[in-house]
Amino acid sequence: MEPVGRGSEMQRLEAFLAGAVNDGAALLLSGEPGVGKTLLLDTVAEIASQQGVRVLRAAGAQFEAGVSFAGLHQVLQPLKSDMADLDPYQGAALSTALGMAEGPPPDQLTVCSASLALLQHMARRSPLLVIIDDVPWLDRPSAIVLGFVARRLSGSHVGLLTAARPGQESYFDRYSIPNLTVGPLDDAAGEELLTSRYPALAAPVRRRLLAEAEGNPLALLELPAALSIAQRAGNLPAVLPLGQRLQSLFAGRIHDLPEVTRHILLLAALESSGDLEVLQAAATTAKPPSDISALAPAERIHLVAVDDRAGVVSFRHPLTRSAVVELATSEERRSAHRVIAEQLGDHPERRAWHMAEATVGVDETCAALLEQAATRILARGDAVGAVAALTRAAELSPPGPARGRRFAEAAFAGAGVTGELEDAARLLADAHNADPHVKDSFQAAVTAAFVLVNGDGDIDTAHRLIVGALEDGEPVSDLGLVHALSALSMICFFGGRAELWKPFYDALDRLEPHVPRSLRLISETFADPARTSPAASAALDAALAGLANEADPTAVVQVAFTAGTIDRLAPARPALLRVVQIGREVGAAGLVIQAQVLLALDSYWSGLWDDAIARADEVVELCQVHRFPLFAISAHHVHAAVAASRGEEDALSQALRALTSWGTPRGAGLATQMEAHARSVEALGRGDYDGAYRWSARISPAGVLAAHVQFALWVLMDLVEGAVHTGRLAEASAHIHAVQEAGVASLSPRMALSVRAACAMAADDQDAPELFDEALATVDADQWPFYLGRVQLAYGQRLRRLRRPTDARVQLERALETFERLGAHPWQLRASAELRATGRSSLPAHRRPPRTSTPPPADLTPQERAIAELAATGLTNKQVGEQLYLSHRTVSGHLHRIFPKLGITSRAALRRALDQHDAGASTHPQGDVPDPTS
Repeated sequence: MEPVGRGSEMQRLEAFLAGAVNDGAALLLSGEPGVGKTLLLDTVAEIASQQGVRVLRAAGAQFEAGVSFAGLHQVLQPLKSDMADLDPYQGAALSTALGMAEGPPPDQLTVCSASLALLQHMARRSPLLVIIDDVPWLDRPSAIVLGFVARRLSGSHVGLLTAARPGQESYFDRYSIPNLTVGPLDDAAGEELLTSRYPALAAPVRRRLLAEAEGNPLALLELPAALSIAQRAGNLPAVLPLGQRLQSLFAGRIHDLPEVTRHILLLAALESSGDLEVLQAAATTAKPPSDISALAPAERIHLVAVDDRAGVVSFRHPLTRSAVVELATSEERRSAHRVIAEQLGDHPERRAWHMAEATVGVDETCAALLEQAATRILARGDAVGAVAALTRAAELSPPGPARGRRFAEAAFAGAGVTGELEDAARLLADAHNADPHVKDSFQAAVTAAFVLVNGDGDIDTAHRLIVGALEDGEPVSDLGLVHALSALSMICFFGGRAELWKPFYDALDRLEPHVPRSLRLISETFADPARTSPAASAALDAALAGLANEADPTAVVQVAFTAGTIDRLAPARPALLRVVQIGREVGAAGLVIQAQVLLALDSYWSGLWDDAIARADEVVELCQVHRFPLFAISAHHVHAAVAASRGEEDALSQALRALTSWGTPRGAGLATQMEAHARSVEALGRGDYDGAYRWSARISPAGVLAAHVQFALWVLMDLVEGAVHTGRLAEASAHIHAVQEAGVASLSPRMALSVRAACAMAADDQDAPELFDEALATVDADQWPFYLGRVQLAYGQRLRRLRRPTDARVQLERALETFERLGAHPWQLRASAELRATGRSSLPAHRRPPRTSTPPPADLTPQERAIAELAATGLTNKQVGEQLYLSHRTVSGHLHRIFPKLGITSRAALRRALDQHDAGASTHPQGDVPDPTS
C-alpha cells in the first residue's frame, strides 16, 4: 500500500527500482527525522520482494558506530556462504575484514572491490536491492565500502537505497549519489494521514496538530497518542512537544510497557546487531532472568519487528532505539552491556567494547582486551577503529606506563595510517601526561617525528627523534620498523643532505634479508637515483609493471615516488589517477596530495603545463585545509618550474617566495634545490648562461653527481649548456664524464636525451652535428617536448654558426613550434631571433598553424565535458567544483584547456561551442585523450 501523500516519491522510487534491476543504480533518501524515510524503505522492500528481487537490509546504529565493518557485516552476513565463490584473495580479505577469519591485514581498496564483486556475483542469479537506513550512524569503514559500491553499480543488477537526515556528516556525502529529498506532507496529505489514524479528533484539535506538526508524518501519528481523552476532545495544552521533544512520545510508549519488556528492549538496543540467539542468552542470564517472548508487547505497538525465520529483531524507527537507551539509568545500561559481553565469547572485539561500556573508572583487564581487539582491528586495515579502541583502552588503564604506552600506540597508529596530525598530537600529549617517560618509547618518538615534520616542518629535529627511536627504542614489530623507515626516508628526501641517509641504511640492515619491496626501492633508487644500478632499475620496471593490479594505494604512491626521481612517472600515471579517485572517495587527503604532486610533476615534464598548474593548485589548497605544509613545497616547485619555463616573472617570484620562506628556515634542503632548478631554467630562457651555470652548480658541482641529491640529474644539461657558453669547457667535459661513468643515460629517455645533448653541446664543430642527430633520435624523445625543443634550439644555433642556414632553419622552426605550443615565451623569443639570424623573418607558411574561424573540434575528456556542461549553464567555478568535488582552481585549469579545444575565448560561447563540437565530432575524428583528473 502506497504511503499517504507520497505518490511522487513512490513514482521516483519505483523507477529507481526498475533501473536498478536492469542496470544497477543508487539513490539516497534525505529528509528530517520522522518524515517517513523508513516507511518508504519498507514499501520499496516489499515491492522488490514481490518482484523477485532479493533484499538485503542494514541500519546504522549510534552504539556501534565505532565497531569496524558492523554495517557491512549486516549487509553481507546473509551472503556468508557465497564468499567462497570469490577470487581467493578477495574472499580472504573480505572474511578477514568482517572478522570471520584470521589473515593478513587487507587494504581498504581490496575490501571495497571484494564487496562489490560479491554483490555483482549474487545479482547474476537474481537482482539485489541493498537498503541502508540511518546512514550517518554507519561505522566509517562500512560507509566507505558501501559508498565505493554505490558509484560502481552500472550494469550490475544491484540497487543501493540509503536514507539519511540532512545536515548530518556522512561519508556518503562525498559521493555523487542521486538524491531524493523527502519533504513534509502537504496540508491535504497531512490531514488524510491524521484522520485515517485518529478519525475521532475534534476539528480544532486536528487543525492545531496539523499546524504544529508542519507536515511531519511521525509527529502527526505520534502526537495524538500522547493526548488524553479530554485533550483529544479539544482541551489542548498551550505548548505541544515538537522537534527533540518528540522523543518523549517514544519514552511515553516505552514507559507503558512491562518492565521485563523494557529490559529486553534495552538489551536489543545496546546489542545492536539484532541477533535473537544472543538476546535470548543475555535475557536468560540477566537479573532478573527473562525470555525473548517478553518482546511481544513492544511488537504489538509496532516499536520492534521480530523475524523468527531470519533470527533478528529490528527497531521500527531509529529514534525508538535512542529513546530506549535514554530512558535507562546509567547502572541499567552498564548492567546490560555486562550481560551482553558474557554472550560474545566468539566475538572478542564486540565483547571488549561491551565490557568497556560496562566499566566505570579503570580496569586493566578490560583495557588489555581492548588493546588486543585493536591489534585485530588494525590487521583488518581499519586504523580509525584501532585508534578508537586504543584510546578507550588507555582511558581504562591505571595511571602510569601502561596508560601512556596505549595513548602512544594510538597516536602511532593514527599518525602513520590515518594522517590525522591534530589527533596524533593530542594523543601524544595525553601519553606524556600519563607517563612523562613515554617520550622515550619507539612509538612516541616516531609519531612525534611524523607530526613534527608534517606540521612544523622541523627537518633536523624530526630526523633526530626518529633516528634516536631506531637506535635506542625497540619497535613493536617489523611493521613498525618499516613504518619508521618509510617516514625517515621522506625526512631525508626533504632534508636534501647526503649525511641524513646513513642512519636509514644502518637501520635497514636490521630487516635483512626480508626487506620489503618499498624499502628496497627507496634504498637502491629513490635515495640516490644517480647511482641506480641496472638490477635496481629492472626491479623498478617490474614494480611499475605491477601497478595495474596493485590494490594498495600507499604502495602505488611509494613506487611512483621512486619512479619520479629517474623520470619514469609516465607508466605510473594510470595508477596514480586511480589513487586520486579512490583517495577522494574515502577521504584520504594525504594520498591525494602525494599522488597529485607526482602527477603535476609528470605533467610538467610531459609539457602538459596547464594540467600541472591545476594539480599543483589543488595540492596547495589541500595542504592548507589539512595542515600538511610539507608537501606544499613540491607544489610550489611545480608552479616555479612552469613559471620559469614560460617567463612569468611575477608567478615565479611568488612561487619561490612560498617555497623558500617555508623550506629554508626548517632545514628543508630540497627547497634550496627546487629554487636552484627553477632559477637555472629561467636564466637559460633569458640567455643568461652564467646564471644558469651558477644555479645548477649549486645543486651539483661540475664534474660531480652529488650523492643523494635527486635534482643532480635534472640539471645536468643546464650545467653543461651554461658551462659551454661561458667558456668553462673543462667543467663541461668533467661533468659529461661523470654522468657517462654513472650510466645516467640508461635511466630514462629524458636522461638519455639530456646526456646525448650535453655531449653534442660540448663537442667540437666537426662532431657536434652527428651527436645532435643521435640525441634527437632518442627513443620517446617527443614525450619531453620542452627538453626536445631546447635540444633543437641548441642544434639550430650550432648549425647557423657552422654556416648551414637551411639546416639550421629546420631545427629552429621545430623548436619555435614547440615553444609556441607550450607558451614558453622566452624560448620563443630566442628561437625567433635565431631564425631571423638565418635570414628568415618569420615562420614559413607551411609550418604555421591553420587560421580558421571554426577550428576542427578536439575531443574533450569525460571530466572536461562534465565541467564544460556545468559551466555552460552559468555556474561559477566554485559551484562547478562543488558539484564535481573539485577545487575552483582545478576547474579553472580545466577551462583553460577546454576553451582552445573548442576554439572559444569566453564562457558565454560554451553552449554553442559544445553543440558545434558534437555536430562536428564525426567529421573531425580525434585520437583518444587520457583524462588527467578522472
